[in-house]
Amino acid sequence: MFSTGARALFRREILRFVRRPKNTFLPPAITNVLYFAVFGIVLGGRIDRIAGFDYILFILPGLIVLGTISNAFENASFSIFHGRWNEYIHETLTSPLSYLEMVVAYVAASAVRGLIVGAIIAAIGALFTPVTVEHALYLVVTMGVISVLFAGFGIIGGLWARDFDDLTVMNQFILRPLVFFGAVFYSLEMLTPTWRQVSRLNPMVYMVDSVRYGFLGYSDLVPLTSLGVLVGLTAVVLTIDVTLFKRGFGLTD
Repeated sequence: MFSTGARALFRREILRFVRRPKNTFLPPAITNVLYFAVFGIVLGGRIDRIAGFDYILFILPGLIVLGTISNAFENASFSIFHGRWNEYIHETLTSPLSYLEMVVAYVAASAVRGLIVGAIIAAIGALFTPVTVEHALYLVVTMGVISVLFAGFGIIGGLWARDFDDLTVMNQFILRPLVFFGAVFYSLEMLTPTWRQVSRLNPMVYMVDSVRYGFLGYSDLVPLTSLGVLVGLTAVVLTIDVTLFKRGFGLTD
């Protein structure tokens, strides 16, 4: 069980984005309405079914992944960086919380935001196409893992960033391109063998494929292997987070 202080920090981080729904929940909702309208309806009507699924249904898991990890990353990175920028993070650092409790509080709150956005996107998708869940437990575990993973990445980004532009660069020019090349809009089976192997170097492929398996029961990879890769990567990232907090990286500059 974590201390009262850790729960208070978690609650503060939750309230920080819940109190501003127009900034946190409305933009991804509008963006995904456009995604579904353009890619699902306009282009989907001109594209053959992929792996036996309507195109709009096939891309749904990828869009959920994109929204979930983008918001988990953004929440953690902004919260850490904003605390550094305005120097109120020192209050957290001088509290009796352990470094593990600090990291868990920031990561858990950011993961919650990512999961909420993912649920919103799923609900929007259900307005455009019937949505089924073939492997509910696998899907829940996978969504939890990827949201925690990118919340952990967000902490690293928030500690590394030197100005607000760095946060934008990481999210818009590194994270999103990797997702779009992570088999969101296509199946790996559509690629040549060479590019299929190259795609396996992109961690986003494992996330999109895992969530797609949870929803549709279809996978280009081995589902348990993909989940194992994601769990291992998450453990490494969280360990790095705690280590950076202990060393004061970016916190004592």
